[in-house]
Amino acid sequence: METSLPILSLSAAALAGAAAAFPKIQARIALSRAKHRSLTGHSKMSKMVARMVPHYEFDIDDFFRSDGAPKDVAMQRQDGFFRLAGLYGDRYPKGRALTAEVTERISDLQFTETYRVPFQYSRLVREHLGTSAFVEASSGVTVTDVDGNVFYDLTGSYGVNIFGNDFYKECIAEGEKRAHALGPVLGPYHPIIADNVKRLCELSGLDEVSFHMSGTEAVMQAVRLARYHTKRKRLVRFAGAYHGWWGDVQPGVGNPVSPHETFTLADMSEKTLHVLRTRNDIACVLVNPLQALHPNSNAPGDSALVDSSRSSRYDRAAYTEWLKKLREVCTERGIVLIFDEVFVGFRLAAGGAQEYFGVKADMATYGKSLAGGLPVGVVCGRKDLMRRFRDDRPADICFARGTFNSHPYVMTAMDEFLSRLASPNFRSIYNGLDETWNGRAKALNDRLKAASLPVRVGNISSIWTVYYTEPSRYNWMLQYYLRAEGLALSWVGTGRLIFTLNYTDADFAEVSDRFVAAAEKMKRDGWWWHKAGLTNKYIKRQILKEMVAVRFGG
Repeated sequence: METSLPILSLSAAALAGAAAAFPKIQARIALSRAKHRSLTGHSKMSKMVARMVPHYEFDIDDFFRSDGAPKDVAMQRQDGFFRLAGLYGDRYPKGRALTAEVTERISDLQFTETYRVPFQYSRLVREHLGTSAFVEASSGVTVTDVDGNVFYDLTGSYGVNIFGNDFYKECIAEGEKRAHALGPVLGPYHPIIADNVKRLCELSGLDEVSFHMSGTEAVMQAVRLARYHTKRKRLVRFAGAYHGWWGDVQPGVGNPVSPHETFTLADMSEKTLHVLRTRNDIACVLVNPLQALHPNSNAPGDSALVDSSRSSRYDRAAYTEWLKKLREVCTERGIVLIFDEVFVGFRLAAGGAQEYFGVKADMATYGKSLAGGLPVGVVCGRKDLMRRFRDDRPADICFARGTFNSHPYVMTAMDEFLSRLASPNFRSIYNGLDETWNGRAKALNDRLKAASLPVRVGNISSIWTVYYTEPSRYNWMLQYYLRAEGLALSWVGTGRLIFTLNYTDADFAEVSDRFVAAAEKMKRDGWWWHKAGLTNKYIKRQILKEMVAVRFGG
């Protein structure tokens, strides 16, 4: 009996410990189940895998037959490649020379020039298909480079340009006139800020506003305020979503530090809703409405286009239903729902994504287009969430400032933008917007299908992405054929095409003709040849074999 008492005590303690730990284990399992199964949903694993990927590159022979193409097809591709290289050399001499000169001293260009295509092909592409980073004029829906070449602009200035280059030129010019008397005096406000604040509150349906210097800063402040007022530390973001480059919202590849307070969960998942319902440490949920175009996938770019897995799965009704469920759970659990509208801004509707999807956020962040073409970040939020101090604890504050917040030239250009947006005549631009752009996407897809070209476009209104219908390791080459046809692309290539809303039917018809012509030339040059039975899975396995061989010297 004497010896059994300590044993019983230890057993009871173990059971009590297990019982106490059980809810934590359950929560951990639920959290793991709510992560997307791909590397997109597992930031630590994605960083580990990224560190393991060895560098290797194809020589000129393997470059053209990395998919096992026969010799005649490889020669066909090689001829097409160097034909393009000759065209680029003739057409862009000044721009390419200037780009090469400044790239040595601009780290941004070093990065973008290196990561336009999958790294195995990058060196030869940089040597022979170098692009120009410079344009010097814009008009209507076109831009003109330093060599005098005119391109239809499909870059959208990374989301800034919604209404066309001329629109923003006017906003900036008129804003400069109104701010000129004050000049760049920082600290006190230009009086026009009162009108801006009133309009922003009306557009967002929220109570208060704070101004920042970029969209990234605006998101940082929204998250900080959510943590401050909820007294919780966890942030939920969705797999693949982009919210700027700061640490807490970019926990995977690209961030040298691993944030410990960020949960990256699956978009459009009941398991995610379960986590939100059952945890008590979540301060806020960040939503980038652009993810509706490719849920749980990273923003597409040609640098990662190793096969044809990239797709577009936009379903407005389904995504709207998801956002409504998210809104309901966040309300129930006291979690701050933040719409990051820095990219989509007022492109989808005059009231932004909240109006477009019919879902109310607790806070919304804006940037890019809002300042009439000048840099800006804005947070709009509920009154109780925007307060940066506590009346009963004067030392307990949530600090945020910035030298260029509310810059006079930015504020006057913003007023020009918002004044035009408020005009009933101008608002008519949104009438039938989805129908217009969905119809244009369908028309282009019909032409591509009729021509037996293995490429399609997907879209959320005027924001488009290109995807491919047959397995290939060379889809990234399409960007160079498109540029050769006079279509200006951002550095991510065919991953994101952004049309301005002033594209006429005639403008779009010209872009469509050029797009089809580029795809036809790419097919003619043999880049879409593939052997029977080739699959995306096979391509990925082949790449894995190449990496293993390089890493272990096979």
